Amino acid sequence: MTETVLTTLVDGVLTLTLNRPEKLNSFNEDMHLALRAGIERAHADPEVRAVLLTGSGRGFCAGQDLGDRDPRKGGPAPDLGQTLDTFYNPTLRLIRKLEKPVICAVNGVAAGAGANIALACDIVLAAKSAKFIQAFSKIGLIPDAGGSWSLARILGEPRAKALALTAEPLMAEKAAEWGMIWKAVDDEALMSEAVALATSLAAGPTLGLGLTKRLIQDAATNSLDQQLDLERDLQRQAGRSKDSAEGVTAFLEKRKPEFTGQ
Repeated sequence: MTETVLTTLVDGVLTLTLNRPEKLNSFNEDMHLALRAGIERAHADPEVRAVLLTGSGRGFCAGQDLGDRDPRKGGPAPDLGQTLDTFYNPTLRLIRKLEKPVICAVNGVAAGAGANIALACDIVLAAKSAKFIQAFSKIGLIPDAGGSWSLARILGEPRAKALALTAEPLMAEKAAEWGMIWKAVDDEALMSEAVALATSLAAGPTLGLGLTKRLIQDAATNSLDQQLDLERDLQRQAGRSKDSAEGVTAFLEKRKPEFTGQ
């Protein structure tokens, strides 16, 4: 049986490639579980120091595969809340809680939950031909997979509402202009640039990068006083790391640091 998520580990970068190209990498149960297993590996394996998520074929991810939810087949309506609790939400939480960088290379259309999984990653690069679509309103649903949270925080209420209510595609260059993603790059350069970025981050001070990720995420809900206290606590932890000692030593010796991720 074809692997629904291809997995490789090179130079500390765990690459997870969604692999149902004939379905634009839309999610079925197998792909849900395979992606979650990949992120769980990133949590547990010290050899993994960065994650790169992308898709095979001409699309990144078209969201949920609706083939198993055809109302014409009869039967009760699906419990989509259970689907979110069982599949999407655990994976989104794993991505956000992973104290290692997660880079997403959006190689084509990212629709519905596919768009929102991309937005849950730490740094998003997209091919200029790629587009992001909050497709939920076209089938009478609401944004999920964290989309209502991330869109409102990244874009503000007016743009978030417009994208969600109209389901109008947002091209990658406009997404970058609006600050929704890090950058849009030429299609042919996407993977080389994404791999170079992931490899560079994997060679960095993993502990410090992970603490930085946590710090910035928590800033969305912390007061200034809470954030100052958190900076103090996490800086104390970072300052005692081997990588911090190596970084300072390399600076004083005018050489490139050799971080170990500790």
